[in-house]
Amino acid sequence: MSTGLVKFFNETKGYGFIKEDDNDTEHFVHVSGLIDRITEGDKVEFELKEGNKGLN
Repeated sequence: MSTGLVKFFNETKGYGFIKEDDNDTEHFVHVSGLIDRITEGDKVEFELKEGNKGLN
């Protein structure tokens, strides 16, 4: 399980980016992969999954 900070999230379009704490890598996040609602600035725990365009 990784941790990070929600850098950007567009609730209308349903996507955003999370900056990973360990290495500052940014990961795409889509609303369909969320358990709870997130907003910009939230500290989150997440699991990376391999998608068509790499890890997200």
